[in-house]
Amino acid sequence: MPYGKNHFRLARSVRLLEALGNPQTKVPTIHIAGTKGKGSTAALLSATLTASGYRVGLFTSPHLTHLEERIAINGQPCSPEQLVQLTWAVREVVQVLDEAEDGFWATFFEILTAMGFLHFAQQEVDIAIVEVGLGGRLDSTNVCQPLITAITSISFDHMQQLGSTLSAIAREKAGILKPGIPCVSGVMAPEAAKAIAEIAEERKCPLWELGKHFTCHYHAPSKEHPQALATVDFQGRWLPAQNMETIPLGLLGGHQARNAAVAWAILKLLEEQGWAIPATAQKTGFSQVRWPARIEVVQHHPTVILDSAHNAASVRALWQTLEACFPPVKRTLVFATTKGKDVQGMLQFLLPRFDRIVLTQYLSNPRSLPVEDLHAIALEQNLSKEQIAGIECYEDPHQAWNTVMQTSSADDLICITGSLFLAAELRPSLLACRQVESA
Repeated sequence: MPYGKNHFRLARSVRLLEALGNPQTKVPTIHIAGTKGKGSTAALLSATLTASGYRVGLFTSPHLTHLEERIAINGQPCSPEQLVQLTWAVREVVQVLDEAEDGFWATFFEILTAMGFLHFAQQEVDIAIVEVGLGGRLDSTNVCQPLITAITSISFDHMQQLGSTLSAIAREKAGILKPGIPCVSGVMAPEAAKAIAEIAEERKCPLWELGKHFTCHYHAPSKEHPQALATVDFQGRWLPAQNMETIPLGLLGGHQARNAAVAWAILKLLEEQGWAIPATAQKTGFSQVRWPARIEVVQHHPTVILDSAHNAASVRALWQTLEACFPPVKRTLVFATTKGKDVQGMLQFLLPRFDRIVLTQYLSNPRSLPVEDLHAIALEQNLSKEQIAGIECYEDPHQAWNTVMQTSSADDLICITGSLFLAAELRPSLLACRQVESA
């Protein structure tokens, strides 16, 4: 796989953590990979295990607003003071390694991963939920010794690093499988599922697959009452035949039901390993979990949805959720994305489905796709002359948002998506509008 030779070296993470006393070996861990859904699955597990009375570390990426979000315990990010202390502790070790090894050059994510493991060990968490950063095989989190591994889904993303086929991408992500350690897979694509099963067999990992060993059935909230919770029916080998568990879910969408199913299976395996997880804790965790910028309803009247979908598979899941959970009103798309993403695939799917199209760009990161380039790609889509003429473009995302809000009616639906960077830039403004609305 075409990893940059200076950026993906697992041995470098091993040396860094050895110098810190191998904190990753002192905390039981659940290790989660996947193209989409790994963060939501991790959040569901963290919320449920916290509700069960455990002290739970959660390592996720990227952050939405503050770096501290990536390293949390019982749902609370580490404090700025703790982050500074961790930074200094790891900095000293990195300096020594830099002097001892010419060109050691630990990456930002390797340093942050080490900080996460160190924090969880220092705070004596009972268990850590660790999300892979990119891929799996050579990701710096792949130094942990997990109780269970999981792969949530496989679709096309980061193809320059992971490969151009679903099988190749799946094999990279299945690099987190450890000999004899059970793996839970939510992967449905046959090509990818086959690749994962082959690696599981090679490493003698018990493999529990969605659709084969456990299932889920999603019940969307009523379109007339979209603020109500969805419910999910779970079935699997851990229940008597024909029996099911029905649990309310605080995350919207059938794709989140599949993420919840992966979390549900992991919890069942933890119970088999002796962890006490009351049914009431699972209902609390699944119903109360919130994961910002993942089909997040930030406002009503008009309905404003903030989402971080950034590939073709995730925008399809977003649209399916809008169709299932919200009434058929006028729908406005506010879209910005990142260079190198499947912009053509996303726009080809999204543009014909919205009544109003607003294109913009985020300003906080140089990877942002300029709005003029985005507009040029939009013009290549199979749109009517009226749709093409109606496309609005704004260089400033806040100007785009303010214009849309000022010209939308209370019955409209506004969907902001395309990038987590866009969501991060606009979310404070959206929340401020919500506070005004509720005042």
